[in-house]
Amino acid sequence: MTSLIDFVDYDVFGAQEVLVNQLVDLKKRLTDYDYVGVGRDDGKVAGEFAPIFFKKKKFKKLKSGVFWLSETPDRPSKGWDAALPRICTWVQLQEINSGKKFWYFNLHMDHVGVKAREKSSRLVVKKMKEFVKGELAILTGDFNVDQNNEIYNILQESDFIEDSFELAPTKFTWNGTFNAFDNNLWTDSRIDHVFVTPRIKVKHYAVLTESYRSAKENSEEVKKGDFPKELSFKQYETRLPSDHFPLVVKIKL
Repeated sequence: MTSLIDFVDYDVFGAQEVLVNQLVDLKKRLTDYDYVGVGRDDGKVAGEFAPIFFKKKKFKKLKSGVFWLSETPDRPSKGWDAALPRICTWVQLQEINSGKKFWYFNLHMDHVGVKAREKSSRLVVKKMKEFVKGELAILTGDFNVDQNNEIYNILQESDFIEDSFELAPTKFTWNGTFNAFDNNLWTDSRIDHVFVTPRIKVKHYAVLTESYRSAKENSEEVKKGDFPKELSFKQYETRLPSDHFPLVVKIKL
């Protein structure tokens, strides 16, 4: 996973379902990045984080914080009919070279509660408007609703943010964003989204369907077809690093 992040060379990215031990490991391996975020269960280190990573030599952190997707967003809590506590992390960054400022929000909406997802969407738009006040902003996350869901429309039709998929003139999308750890599944549903405020120019959008391979137990060398005799294969199993495919969106502030 960290090899993929290094190769893509993200400037900023959001992650979901990250436990504190995984966060420590990511921080150790991703030496070019700093992060913001807290555990959703206690506002410290317990439970899953929805962290935001950013290139520490490229951006200066101005402000950061979190709010919970609930009726009591200022403290750790479950909202409405949610199965679990859900959190939104935010940061205001300034690009060091240009001085440009922008806000970045990252969340993980509930996988069970329909009302929770609807109310969370409205809360996020409200909170973003309060923080951003006409400045540039990005919202990323696992929303657990696809582009055909009416809850998605709360965000897309908010007149405040737009789906970068719809704005991108160039797309590389051979699959949806959820794979259920099965490399043989295909869907056109996108439940992970990147929304941007209108003044941000989207250049391209991609869903990266990368996999990796691990050796099968007692695997043997295999010869195939008419390839040169020097060429042989080993039997490996295809695996996915996550049950969601990562997105890459190139933008201009």
